[in-house]
Amino acid sequence: MRDIVGILLDQKTWDAASLVDLWKELAMPAGKRELARLERLLITTLTEACETAKGEIKGFTWLTHTGDLNAVAHTLKVIWVFETLADRQLAQIEAKERIFELTAIALNEAGIELKLTDRNVRFDSEQECQNIQGGDWQKRLAKD
Repeated sequence: MRDIVGILLDQKTWDAASLVDLWKELAMPAGKRELARLERLLITTLTEACETAKGEIKGFTWLTHTGDLNAVAHTLKVIWVFETLADRQLAQIEAKERIFELTAIALNEAGIELKLTDRNVRFDSEQECQNIQGGDWQKRLAKD
């Protein structure tokens, strides 16, 4: 733990209050109430992104997220679901930048700082889930 704090101290100028907050964050995992609050906030902001995308992106139908909120940087995935494989492929070419932007806005509004990559922003389709998992989204989402 001391090594981590030392590295962080070398990278940024910290005031005393920030150091106390950092220490608490490193020393104590978020409580159930705080995680529930974060989950509700994330759902709200992602719902706003979803509703925006429905009016802008052809074939987009819904989105969901998975991950451990205690380890957001390593586990969070936002999955954008399209009606067909063709819609998904078209979105990956024509709307990927907008989808990343909407995801970044939602995460930012939820207070989550995360560099978005293809690992944590995924594209999928109802058609592929139906063909491969028989429409069982729980099974499909659990495969990652």
